Amino acid sequence: MEHLPVFMVRDSLDDVPQFDLPAPFAVRRYRPGDAATWLRIQKASDRYSIFPYEKFAQQFGADDGVLAERQLFLCDGEGREVGTVTAWFADHRGVPHGRIHWVAIVPDMQGRGLAKPMLGAACSRLRELGHPRAFLDSQTMRVPALNLYLKFGFRPDIRHDDDLRAWRLVGPHLKPTYWQWAVACVPELA
Repeated sequence: MEHLPVFMVRDSLDDVPQFDLPAPFAVRRYRPGDAATWLRIQKASDRYSIFPYEKFAQQFGADDGVLAERQLFLCDGEGREVGTVTAWFADHRGVPHGRIHWVAIVPDMQGRGLAKPMLGAACSRLRELGHPRAFLDSQTMRVPALNLYLKFGFRPDIRHDDDLRAWRLVGPHLKPTYWQWAVACVPELA
């Protein structure tokens, strides 16, 4: 499948699905020095992107206080970090939004239902930080992630014809119920 960017929005962070983490997993917040942890997780889990050391600072800056409020790490029973998500912020279409940013779980922990509680925690954190809505960006080849985001009520954000093309390309690869929901939210996808 062609690798194209896709954008998604959730108009309200009310009623975000919540899922309990299975034992012995836990979520913790960023601590100073976690840039290396974040890079390790991203490099292990993302076969499509390149992660030089500078990538962390380019994406998040260097304010440990802001990062401690917004970046989450999934830890296994031994306290080893195996996943990450950031409850970030940015303007989207000229309006302040919360942003789900850089969701990743290392490959040997994928497929265990851990992304759902992680995403729920990040959406809840955005709401706690005063964000009434959220957006995210991803890519067409990340079908499992797109299914997850649709399940969480993020809908395709169509800004121009390239967005329509990307969603129409990925649509047949999504779970049928999620794709039907996406088309119901955004009729021009049909």
